[in-house]
Amino acid sequence: MTHARGGAADRPTGPTSHDLPGSSHDVPGAEVPEGALEPAELRAGDVRPGAEEVAPVQPAPARPTAKKPRPTRISGTWVAVIAGLVVLVVLLVFILQNLDPATVHFFGAEGSLPLAIAMLFSAIGGAVLVALIGGARILQLRKQARRR
Repeated sequence: MTHARGGAADRPTGPTSHDLPGSSHDVPGAEVPEGALEPAELRAGDVRPGAEEVAPVQPAPARPTAKKPRPTRISGTWVAVIAGLVVLVVLLVFILQNLDPATVHFFGAEGSLPLAIAMLFSAIGGAVLVALIGGARILQLRKQARRR
């Protein structure tokens, strides 16, 4: 085996003729045994198993994995309906417990209605205001995305 940079890997790993006692340099006419000058990994032979010794690798049996079903639009709709019903029940309980009359003054107009209804109207007004501002921002971002 040789490397582009050279070095120790270029030298044989086994004994060389000048390392062996009784080599041809020491005794004229003496023969070096065949294979004595080969690197150790070549003298050991190929230790990899042959084709007849290798058993085919069987894949591991597939474990049944319980895949969690992905939520669908219908299931999301049912969750929203149930959540809406819970909120509606809570609002009805709130309204029924707060039926005391309240006088409301708004832009010069004056009226009397149950306290819970007045609070419900103010909450609905706030939600509409937030929805309008959010919708305007969404339209602004869509318009900006189309330009790019």
